[in-house]
Amino acid sequence: MADDNKSIAAIIASEIKARPDQVASAVQLLDEGATVPFIARYRKEVTGGLDDTQLRDLAERLTYLRELAARRKAIVESITSQGKMTDELMVKIFQVGTKAELEDIYLPYKPKRRTRAEIAREKGLQPLADAIWANRAADPQQLAEAYINADVPDVKAALEGARDIVAEAISENADLIGRLRNDMKDRAVLYSKVVEGKENAGEKFADYFDHFERWATVPGHRALAMLRGWNEEMLTLSIEVDKDDPSPVKPAQRTIAAAYEIRQAGPADKWLMEAAGWTWRVKLSVSLSLDLMRELRERAEEEAIHVFARNLKDLLLAAPAGSRATMGLDPGIRTGVKVAIVDGTGKLLETTTVYPFPPKNDVRGTQVELAGLIRKHNVELIAIGNGTGSRETEKLVADMLSQFPSTAAKPTKVIVSEAGASVYSASEAAAREFPGLDVSLRGAVSIARRLQDPLAELVKIEPKSIGVGQYQHDVDQGKLGRSLDAVVEDAVNAVGVDLNTASVPLLARVSGLGGSIAEAIVSYRDQTGAFESRKDLLKVPRLGARTFEQCAGFLRIRNGKEPLDASSVHPEAYGVAKKIVAACGRDLRSLMGDSALLKGLDPRKFIDEQFGLPTVKDIIAELDKPGRDPRPSFKTATFAEGVDEITDLKPGMMLEGTVTNVAAFGAFVDIGVHQDGLVHVSQLADRFVKDPHEVVKAGDVVKVRVVEVDVKRKRIALTMRKDGGEAPAPSARDNRGQSNMRNSGGKSGGNPGGRQDAPAIGGLGAALAEAMRKK
Repeated sequence: MADDNKSIAAIIASEIKARPDQVASAVQLLDEGATVPFIARYRKEVTGGLDDTQLRDLAERLTYLRELAARRKAIVESITSQGKMTDELMVKIFQVGTKAELEDIYLPYKPKRRTRAEIAREKGLQPLADAIWANRAADPQQLAEAYINADVPDVKAALEGARDIVAEAISENADLIGRLRNDMKDRAVLYSKVVEGKENAGEKFADYFDHFERWATVPGHRALAMLRGWNEEMLTLSIEVDKDDPSPVKPAQRTIAAAYEIRQAGPADKWLMEAAGWTWRVKLSVSLSLDLMRELRERAEEEAIHVFARNLKDLLLAAPAGSRATMGLDPGIRTGVKVAIVDGTGKLLETTTVYPFPPKNDVRGTQVELAGLIRKHNVELIAIGNGTGSRETEKLVADMLSQFPSTAAKPTKVIVSEAGASVYSASEAAAREFPGLDVSLRGAVSIARRLQDPLAELVKIEPKSIGVGQYQHDVDQGKLGRSLDAVVEDAVNAVGVDLNTASVPLLARVSGLGGSIAEAIVSYRDQTGAFESRKDLLKVPRLGARTFEQCAGFLRIRNGKEPLDASSVHPEAYGVAKKIVAACGRDLRSLMGDSALLKGLDPRKFIDEQFGLPTVKDIIAELDKPGRDPRPSFKTATFAEGVDEITDLKPGMMLEGTVTNVAAFGAFVDIGVHQDGLVHVSQLADRFVKDPHEVVKAGDVVKVRVVEVDVKRKRIALTMRKDGGEAPAPSARDNRGQSNMRNSGGKSGGNPGGRQDAPAIGGLGAALAEAMRKK
């Protein structure tokens, strides 16, 4: 076991560019139950400064290599129990680095069902196969005559049995299979064809009706698209090598022949060459094609999961609008617009439903009611969900705000993604928080809160339901879930959590905490009041010293007894922080934020036996900007007035939008028409871009030009390149701003079903003026 650990540490160290001792230390901490955020932030001295990305890669590879080691041990025991283990075989088993290579070696020794080769041996044909191998000048037909009996009626049956034995031997040659697999990876071509008669039904896969490309270079998004077409029985897929090679002896057949020194010199050689070709066509090409198809899927899934994780991280760490009273509007046409008002802490203040659209058309009443709520609760932000009716609702709100008295403060309106809001509304967590509130109104609350703090609200939703991935339902759901959970954990702990306001779902993502402990914390908080210090956490039932160690540094207490409780300084290092404060001769509260004084300190003077230079530097940086939020400042996009549907778009229009999703092939941008446009990777900049994430990330506000619009297929091509000259303005009307934070995956996919034109909205007159007039 110790040797396995050393070997694993060495392998991982080479992969993540670290030393084996760093990896070994990190593995020990993980095995002891420490989380990646805790190790990355508070155990830098132990790991030599491994960051969270290295630690995540380490943890993933550790799982794989431990599974490989366990499988290796089981295989060694199996072969040894059969009495077939040799020193050479043992060396081979311990040299391989992948599960596939290990299974190749094990194949000849793996207990299996009765094979055709086994049946041939039972008929006494093993000596015939051996004789053909041994005497290449002999005539197999003549050799076979000696084996005709009641079970083997003729020469043909005898040679077929011998061929089965030879084919099995070839198929179980691990070194040969490895060479053939690698050669196939280099030369294989993936072919995609439409299933006859499915041209109309499978139109969305039209790009792959007659498509081929090298297996080794198929991008993940194209692979997943073709695999989806295959799963839906719209496409046929095949992996082939040398399809157009006219030579009678294919390269794979020649590779097999070379491995067994088959030269076609004599009759037996010629027979063996034919057997090699048969083995390739009937057995190996099929099994290796399946291997490559499986590897292609795994490769594509890994890329898709990586893209989803990166987009999710960008979305979770999007700029919060802040602790301001917010009105959430969940648009609806026939069913009305659901309204929820929350205060700066997210506490629900009031709800209602208004009906400005058909069949009621109560525009005037709606605007008067919304204006009254804005005045009553001093609303500073209006969050409008991006689903059906969002642009109509946005126009209604814009016209209402335009009628405000000049002396009245106007809230900022922002279109917000609804992705996952319905999932939260119907969840057990939402039901516990709002037991008497209608499900649809809960959605309005969620929309308001996710504008205030995207991270705090989105953690309540299963990450897969947030919808910023590509082909997320086609990938391994277990791997996807683990990857996204890690992203959420890292994001929450990077920002930190206010212990006295955080919800159970948010607390559950803090390092060391889980659902049950988070519930215990909130329950204790409800019973005893706000926490006055981090140490009070130890009074929470079932929260022991080990859990406290893991979570304390990521929890914040504003205006508490201990100023350091509002920072990311871990309680275990308060002594170091206070030494720094004493050395400055200042009060802690007055020292916090004094950059000039703190930057003049020599961190090496505060190193002790427990805390080294990395921790001391982190403490000084935290004292400089205590409780700093790593997220960017809040910014919104401006939608073009009069561009509400895909049919309103014209090539050349210059528009502003928000990046909703970034894939390997480009970025999707919401421009306010209920269908995201695509900026292909080649159109992201006036230079070569290999990875779209070099240029954009989810949540970015960008300027784009419309290149092409395919209304039938609901495809919008955009460009961010500056070449090509100026485009005409999108509309003759003035471009009064619309704000947006929508991400793809919610209700934005395509035309949202029968959009109705917004009703004409005139002046609001005395009623609205009265509602907004200051007391």
